[in-house]
Amino acid sequence: MELSKNYLPAAAEEKWYQHWMDKGYFRSQPDDRQPFTVVIPPPNVTGVLHMGHTLNETVQDILVRHARMSGFNACWVPGSDHASIATEAKVVDMLKKEKGIDKSQLTRETFLQYAYEWKDKYGGIIYNQIKKLGCSCDWDRVTFTMDDHYYAAVIKVFIDLYQKGLIYRGARMINWDPAAKTALSDEEVEYREVEGRLFHIKYQLEGSTEYITIATGRPETIMGDSAICVNPTDERYSHLKGQYALVPLINRRIPIIFDEYVDKDFGTGCLKVTPAHDINDYNLGLKHNLEIIDTLNDDGTLSAAAQIYVGLDRFVARKKVVEELKEKGLLVKEETYPSKTGMSQRTNAVVEPRISTQWFVKMPELAKPALDAVVSGAVTIHPGDRFMATYKYWMENVKDWCISRQLWWGQRIPAFYAPDGTFEVANSAGEALAQFQAKNPAFAYSVNDLSQDEDCLDTWFSSWLWPIQVFKGITEPENADINYYYPTSVLVTGQDIIFFWVARMVMAGLEYKQVKPFSDVYFTGMVRDKQGRKMSKSLGNSPDLLELIKQFGADAVRFGIMISSPAGNDLLFDDSSCEQGRNFANKIWNALKLVKMWETRRKGDANASTKDNFAVQWFANRLAEAKASVEAAYKGFRLSEALKIIYSLVWDDFCSWYLEWIKPNFEQPIDAAVFQQTITFFEELMQLLHPFMPFVTEDLYHHLANRAEGDDLIIKQFSTPTATDGALLTAGDLAKEVITAIRDARNKHSIKPKDSIVLHIETSNEAAFGPIKSILAKQVNASDIYFAQAAVSGAIALVIQKDKFYLETETAMDPAAQKAQLEKDLAYYEGFLQSVDKKLSNERFVQHAKPEIIALERQKKDDAEAKIKAIGESLKAL
Repeated sequence: MELSKNYLPAAAEEKWYQHWMDKGYFRSQPDDRQPFTVVIPPPNVTGVLHMGHTLNETVQDILVRHARMSGFNACWVPGSDHASIATEAKVVDMLKKEKGIDKSQLTRETFLQYAYEWKDKYGGIIYNQIKKLGCSCDWDRVTFTMDDHYYAAVIKVFIDLYQKGLIYRGARMINWDPAAKTALSDEEVEYREVEGRLFHIKYQLEGSTEYITIATGRPETIMGDSAICVNPTDERYSHLKGQYALVPLINRRIPIIFDEYVDKDFGTGCLKVTPAHDINDYNLGLKHNLEIIDTLNDDGTLSAAAQIYVGLDRFVARKKVVEELKEKGLLVKEETYPSKTGMSQRTNAVVEPRISTQWFVKMPELAKPALDAVVSGAVTIHPGDRFMATYKYWMENVKDWCISRQLWWGQRIPAFYAPDGTFEVANSAGEALAQFQAKNPAFAYSVNDLSQDEDCLDTWFSSWLWPIQVFKGITEPENADINYYYPTSVLVTGQDIIFFWVARMVMAGLEYKQVKPFSDVYFTGMVRDKQGRKMSKSLGNSPDLLELIKQFGADAVRFGIMISSPAGNDLLFDDSSCEQGRNFANKIWNALKLVKMWETRRKGDANASTKDNFAVQWFANRLAEAKASVEAAYKGFRLSEALKIIYSLVWDDFCSWYLEWIKPNFEQPIDAAVFQQTITFFEELMQLLHPFMPFVTEDLYHHLANRAEGDDLIIKQFSTPTATDGALLTAGDLAKEVITAIRDARNKHSIKPKDSIVLHIETSNEAAFGPIKSILAKQVNASDIYFAQAAVSGAIALVIQKDKFYLETETAMDPAAQKAQLEKDLAYYEGFLQSVDKKLSNERFVQHAKPEIIALERQKKDDAEAKIKAIGESLKAL
């Protein structure tokens, strides 16, 4: 079969993914092997995957494929999240734009039908993208957080926590999203630096012409003021005890109160108290029994309680209030100031503090074991030095979790209310009625009189059960899957949900399985564009994954995002890294074509020994060395480092050196045993690279030899890394350095490749060159190699490591040109030595650098000094 000029990814990707699926390689069932379990962080069913998902899915697939090839029973569970706030907003918007339907016109059941249609459409798109990327998920285990079994699990946990006293219902100051018209937890609010405006407003004292001035950033809330507060030690206002002031524009009478909470040195020393719209004001209101006046509707417009500008948006009303205050002479001044404004993560709306009756989870009791699990090392975070502190901070300062949402898309809260306002938490209205009757035999209502809570649960209240319930561990606690696959092996996720999801999964795992949900957490970094900006749809700087795959191929995209993604660190991504991946795939393809050209030129016994062939023995050791390094990188979750090791091994050591060293001369045969060993090396390289670039490696594996049924790379087991021969590796490094230096010297002196040279080597270790002598001769076109005792007159002189080399050509070299080149080399090494000395004389560097780094710098110093000495001696000999 003739090979195409370049590797063609599209055909290979379709062929091999379908082959893997047909063979059932992704499917997993409990057996006697050790499981390696990964659960996909479920993407929201709100659209397509972004580059953050691409990184996350690629990392997981690398770990899963590596585990599968290492003898584990790999199980990777895919799925998606219903994402209450985001999905409901998308569906509401779609209904309005495409069908002219407002949500308020629909029943809950009809709206949910539209939401499930949305889920089916976009869930399918997401799964298709994951497949296109090459992810080896167990597609028989796809889970959705609104599946019947999952829904039942969430309700079961709610009821259990309520019965344990860990869930309660109460009126609290919460975060309100006016766009989504729902409560938010504290963690769903992002605080952003904005330039605010501070308005200084005059409040008239009742029965007086005197005014006091109060500064506020939210003049639209003054209609909700319940008091003015000053510090009891502030002598400027001591005469105001027992007095009242009038709220500007509406002239409502409010008391002047005194509390040490007020900082008399900040602003005017007077604070307007608006209990319905600020948490600190709310606490003051409770302390002083102040009226709570909520001037905002749930959509952020002014309510009837505001008395003026009713129905106007809060920010429109702000402008109107300021204009009226100016007209009436009540606005003293305006000034700008830096402010932190709370924004909804899902809708980007400015969040409003609001008093509301909601459902909460008591967190401290659940958080303590989850904190201990990470601090003790039972759950290991990678990279721990960056994220351990963040995790500890969240868990040590945890607040009760507001879990109710004023939405329809989600698990509905299982609380049932009687007409008198009392309620019972139960699985059904029937069970609730039985509970009412058990507490009160005279309970007068029927099941038809009970109404279920309209709210649904926070999405995170379902996803914190993910590692357990994907195996039905809540609904069927002792089933075979949960007992085999749980706890999972590693969680791969983004650093931005360390508390939203990671910490809460640890809490749920310890509460419901008494075991941590995973052993390791690998945090990926944030994907940014080459300008350093976070990739987002709003900026239009996030590429389309399918377009990238179409342009470069899935392997190239995987390579591109992994080559620059050290664990936990943000990565700068652009198309050039995918282009590098495509070039790498083509490099391997061209190496395949070269090797296949030799197939018909084999001569000799393919089973003969190759122990005397330096190139074969060197590469065998180099491969073993790289395998050990790659395994160490996997264990430390340094996947980018592992890929770089493999990339260098394939591109440099195999393609650029090994294949050149064994390549037969024009139309000459190749030793059959060397050829067979080369095929074996190529197979092992493809195996090593497979987790990162699965399609091209599987394709090449099958091009390298005729395979028996079931002999597929995806399930080919890694061999145990063997010990390496340090002397062989050193000899190989010497050969590469000498060949490179001599080739450079030939180029500098315009010696054509076809022109042979005689090479003279002045060395104190002649034995080091024994194994590589024939390779040197071939690679630098040397007709003879001699070991000199002195300088060779008229030859090109150069220093490599501590040895001197003389390249004798047919035409003697000009001594002046020789001297000029040596002096140039001398100046370079003297400058290099100076920079190394400067680094080693820096006490801060020596104190803080790792020992191996300092040792490397000292080795550089020794090498530079040896080269300077050798060059000096060569200059004297001219």
